Amino acid sequence: MLEVGSAAPDFDLEGDDGKRYTLKEFEGRRLVLYFYPKDNSYGCSREATEFSELSHKFAMKNAIIVGVSPDSIDSHIKFKANIGITFLLLSDPDNITAQAYGAYGDGRLMRSTFAISPVGVVNHLWRRVNPAGHANAVLLDLTF
Repeated sequence: MLEVGSAAPDFDLEGDDGKRYTLKEFEGRRLVLYFYPKDNSYGCSREATEFSELSHKFAMKNAIIVGVSPDSIDSHIKFKANIGITFLLLSDPDNITAQAYGAYGDGRLMRSTFAISPVGVVNHLWRRVNPAGHANAVLLDLTF
C-alpha cells in the first residue's frame, strides 16, 4: 500500500478539457490528487465545492487540485458546470489509478486524498475521509 515517502504512482488519464494527463504534467508544483466516488452525489459535491472555494489559497501554496473519479468526461463536464468547480477532473473509468494509489478496495472507490511534492513524492495522505471540512484540513496540512 502507498505510504508517506513513497514515489507517487504515474497515471495516464483523460481530463475534462479533453487532454491526457500524467503525473509528469504536474512536476514542479505541489499536487493535491483526490479520489471521489461519484459526480453530482451529495458528499462529492460538497467536497468539490469546498476545494473550489479554497482553490486560490491552494494556488498561493503553489498547489494544484485535481479530482479523480470513474465517471465519464461528459459527466465531469456537467458536474463542473452544475456546481462551479474550478479545477481539473480526470476520468479513471476502470479504477486503475485508484487501485495504484490504494483508493479502491472491496469493490468500491474510497474517498482518499494524496499530497504529492513537486518531485513526485507522497508527502501526506488521507484515507476514507469525511467530505465536510476535508479541503480545509488538506490546506492546513500542506507543508511539503
